[in-house]
Amino acid sequence: MLKWLEYIPFICIASLVRILPRALALNFGKRLGQLAQHLQSRRVSISRDNLQKAFPEMSHEEVSKTISSMFKHLGMSFIDMLRVDKYSGQKDLDRYFETSGEENLAEALELGRGCIILTAHLGFWEAGSFFLPTLGYNTEVVAKPMRNPKVDAYFSRMRESNGNQIINSKKGARGILRSLQKNHVVCILLDQHLKGKGSVAAPFFGRPAHTTTIITQMATRHQIPIVAAFSYRQPDSTYQCHFEKMLLLEGDLSEENILANTTLLNQLIEAGIRQDISQWFWLHRRWRPCCEE
Repeated sequence: MLKWLEYIPFICIASLVRILPRALALNFGKRLGQLAQHLQSRRVSISRDNLQKAFPEMSHEEVSKTISSMFKHLGMSFIDMLRVDKYSGQKDLDRYFETSGEENLAEALELGRGCIILTAHLGFWEAGSFFLPTLGYNTEVVAKPMRNPKVDAYFSRMRESNGNQIINSKKGARGILRSLQKNHVVCILLDQHLKGKGSVAAPFFGRPAHTTTIITQMATRHQIPIVAAFSYRQPDSTYQCHFEKMLLLEGDLSEENILANTTLLNQLIEAGIRQDISQWFWLHRRWRPCCEE
């Protein structure tokens, strides 16, 4: 019953924004983000603490402005996620997406080992589920199933609508390796807290943050190329998508080297966030007290 109570308002919003013109739908998302900021005081507090520690030189006013921009952006991204299947074909690719550095992805795939696209909850992170298959790449994305199976099924349909496939993060390593062996592109968001076996406290914005080591170990052991890529929202609500140069992790699988390589991946994500700090998920508890003791 609870799952239905969650799903009904969700599907009502989804149905509404799907019939609206894109500009109106995104404007609705911006207002939704503003409303969420007023209703989510705890998340605002987390965002403020994260930003103040990451950028101690920022004034109180600058932090507040960044938080406001972030909530608007997240509201718009949520709406875009609800209607990502509306993007279709080369016409929408040319109209709404500007890509650069694609030669870096092509170079990585020439090795024949697949490619890990390292990304984060930055910009419109769901954009790759449209533009990568449209560009002709066999693409999978690693995703954690949502708690509500009906909501999860909806987003799965959106992510797969243009030919992208989903790898369940709970069965991640085996599925990822299988896809890479087919020389596919596998997209992985590496910016969420993960404590326990298979993680290390690696520096991120100058503070230790528990980060999974599965990707580090796999990429090091099998010499799988990693390409960092992020899709930034532009003022006109188009997206600028850039692929960084290919990275091959060096060294062995010692604890020291795993930490060093995981730190390197965190640095790539940090550099991406610094391009536009208002488009990252600052309201996530990325840093936990257990990491900073």
